[in-house]
Amino acid sequence: MGIIKKALDKILAIVCTSLFAFLVVLVTWQVFTRFVLNNPSVISEELAGYCFVWLVLFGAALVFGEKGHMAVEFIKESFPEKMKIFVEILIEAIIIAFITLALIIGGYLITDIAWNQLSASLQIPVGYLYLGLPLSGIFTIFYCVYNIINVIKGNKTDVVTAEGEK
Repeated sequence: MGIIKKALDKILAIVCTSLFAFLVVLVTWQVFTRFVLNNPSVISEELAGYCFVWLVLFGAALVFGEKGHMAVEFIKESFPEKMKIFVEILIEAIIIAFITLALIIGGYLITDIAWNQLSASLQIPVGYLYLGLPLSGIFTIFYCVYNIINVIKGNKTDVVTAEGEK
C-alpha cells in the first residue's frame, strides 16, 4: 500500500504543479490580451477558474496525504497511548464520513446535474468543473484508509511540521 501512496503522491504533485504552471500562463495571457492588446481573451478567465478549482481540490488531497493540514495535537497527546490510537482512528473515520457525504456523494450529484449545462465561453459541460470533487474525495479517502492502517500497525505516519520537516 505504501507503493500506491508514493505513486499517488507523485501523480498528484505532478498534476498540481502542471495545473499551477498552466494557471500562471493563462492569467498572464489574460492580462496581456486585456491591457496590451485591448482585446481580452474570451476563454482564458473561465479556463483559469477551472484550473484553480482542480488545483485546490487535488492540492488539498495531496496535503492531506502528507498530513500537512492543520491539527490540534496537544489534546490528543495528553491521552494515554491506547486512547491516542482510538482517537486517531476516530478522527480518520469522521473525515471519511464527511468526505464521503460532501465530496463523493455531493460531488457526484452536482456533477450529474451540471453535465447537461454548457459553460459560457468554453462551451463544454460544467460537469468537468465539478468532477474534481468526487475525484479528490476518492484520493482523500485512500489517504485516510492508509493512515488508519498505519495507526493499527503501530507505524508512525510522516507529519509535516510548521518548519516543513517530516
